[in-house]
Amino acid sequence: MAEPMVNGPANEGKRNGSINGPTNPMVTPLLTDLYQFTMAYAYWKAGKHEERSVFDLYFRKNPFGGEYTVFAGLEECIKLIANFRITEDEIAFIRASLPPSCEDGFYDYLRGMDCSNVEIHSISEGYVVFPKVPLMRVEGPIAVVQLLETPLLNLINYASLVATNAARHRFVAGKSKLLLEFGLRRAQGPDGGIGASKYSYMGGFDATSNVAAGKLFGIPLRGTHSHAFVSSFMSPDEITDKLLHSFDGSNACEDFVSLVQTWLRKLKRSHVLGGIFGETNQSELAAFTSYALAFPSNFLALVDTYDVMRSGVPNFCAVALALKDLGYKAGGIRLDSGDLAYLSCEARKFFQAIEKEFGVPDFGKISITASNDLNEETLDALNKQGHEVDAFGIGTHLVTCYAQPALGVVFKLVEINNHPRIKLSEDISKVSIPCKKRCYRLYGKEGYSLVDIMIGENEPPPKVGERILCRHPFNESKRAYVVPQHVEELLKCFWPGRSGKAREELPPIKLIRERCIKQLDQMRTDHMRRLNPTPYKVSVSAKLYDFIHFLWLNEAPVGELQ
Repeated sequence: MAEPMVNGPANEGKRNGSINGPTNPMVTPLLTDLYQFTMAYAYWKAGKHEERSVFDLYFRKNPFGGEYTVFAGLEECIKLIANFRITEDEIAFIRASLPPSCEDGFYDYLRGMDCSNVEIHSISEGYVVFPKVPLMRVEGPIAVVQLLETPLLNLINYASLVATNAARHRFVAGKSKLLLEFGLRRAQGPDGGIGASKYSYMGGFDATSNVAAGKLFGIPLRGTHSHAFVSSFMSPDEITDKLLHSFDGSNACEDFVSLVQTWLRKLKRSHVLGGIFGETNQSELAAFTSYALAFPSNFLALVDTYDVMRSGVPNFCAVALALKDLGYKAGGIRLDSGDLAYLSCEARKFFQAIEKEFGVPDFGKISITASNDLNEETLDALNKQGHEVDAFGIGTHLVTCYAQPALGVVFKLVEINNHPRIKLSEDISKVSIPCKKRCYRLYGKEGYSLVDIMIGENEPPPKVGERILCRHPFNESKRAYVVPQHVEELLKCFWPGRSGKAREELPPIKLIRERCIKQLDQMRTDHMRRLNPTPYKVSVSAKLYDFIHFLWLNEAPVGELQ
C-alpha cells in the first residue's frame, strides 16, 4: 500500500489529517475513462478548467426490486481524493493516448493537479439511501472534478450494491442467524472478492472465509474443511498420532481413535438411534477424527460427503462425544447439499436424542450451518418450510449480485459558477435536480423515517414540529405535509478542501456495520419486505419544486408545428 499522503500546503495537511492511500493500488487517477481526459483538455484549452462546478452523485432506482439501498464505498473515495496525484509516468501515458495536437501546457497543468480545492459533502457510509437524493456532492474546479467522476462511480456502484444485497439476505434470514460470506472463489476476480467480503460485512454479515479481507479490514474469519479433506482418507488406520490432551491439560487420551469408535458403538446400540444408521463410512470417520485431533476446540464437520443421516451425522456425533469426554465442545456440522430444511430438522432430532439418552447438556443445541448456492429466495423458502439451521454460508449469489449486476449510480453537473444547471430527458427518471442542495431526513413519532427532502442551499432548514410541504420533484399531484419529530441533515463534510470546514472522521468498519444495522432498524418493515415493498418518499421543498420547473421550461426548446 502506498505511503499516506495529504494534498495541498502544509497547513491544509494538518487540517485534513493523514489519510492512507486506496486499499487497491489500481485505484489511481488513470482509473477513469478516456473522455474524462479529453474533456479536461477541452476545458483547459477553453480556459474553463478552473471554473467552480458542483456535481451530484446519486442513483435513479433501488436494486433487486426493493425500496432501499445501503450506501458504501465512501472511505475508498476519500482515500483516492486525499492521495490524488498524477505521476510523470502516468502523464507520459496520457500524452501518448491523446492526439499529438494537445499542447504541452496541459501536461504541466496535470503535474500540479490535486484535490486541495475540492470539497466533498456526503451521506455517511452505512446509511440507508434512496433514489435521486445525492449520496455525494463534489464541488471544485471542473477539470479536476470531471477526472474524479469515473473512479468515484466505480468505487461506490459495486460497494453499495453488495452491501444492499447483504442487508437483504440479513433481513430474510433474521437477526438471530449467523451469516457467513463464502464467495471468494466465485467473485469477479480478486478486486470483486475483496470488495464483496468488506461490503457484505458492512451490510450485516458476521464473518468471511476470505483471509486477505480478514487481514485488511479486521473482519472475523470462519471456515471448516471441504469434501476433498473427507475423501482424502481411506481408513482410521491412517491416523498415527492418536494422542489428545484434555481441554484443561490435566490428563491425556492415548488413543483418541479408539475413544471415538467406542462412542460410535454406543450410538449404534442406542434404542432411540440404532434404527437410523448401520455401518457408517469409516474413511469419513477417519477424516472427522483427524480434523478433531488438529482442531479439538474448533471441530466443525462437513457431513454430506457420503450420506448425511446414515453416516455423516452419526460419525460427527461419535467424534463430538469423544471430545466432550476430554472437556471440549464441538462446533457443529455443515450441510452443503440435499433438502436443507429436512436434513437440518433430522440432524437436530438426532442431537436432541443424544442429549436426552446420554445426559449430555446442550448437545441438542449444536450449531447447524447450511451452504449450497443459497440466495434470498432459498432463505425465504427455508423459513416457510421450517428448518433448524443456525448459520448460512452464502457465496455466489451474494458476491456476484446475481439478481442484479449493477446499481446505476450517475454523476451529474448541477451548478457551474453559481449558475444552476439541469439535465433534461424525455424519460422523467433521467431529469436531474439542479443547484447545490441540502438534504434532510424527517422522522415521525414512532422513530421511523418518513421522507427525505431536498432544499436549496440557502433555504431555511426544516425544523422539529414545523409543518413542511414535501413535493414530488416532478409529479404535481404528489405532495404531503409532514410535521417531523426529529430532523437529520444527511450531507456532511468529508473533505473540506480550502473551505476551512471541519472534516468528518472515517470510522472503522465495525462502527459502519453497527450504523448500518441501526439504520435498517429505523426503517418501517413495509419498506423492507421482499415482495411489493412500500415506496419510500423522496421529495423537494415547495421552493425547489418551483425552481426546477422554472428552469425546465427555460432550458427546454419550444417546438413549432407547421
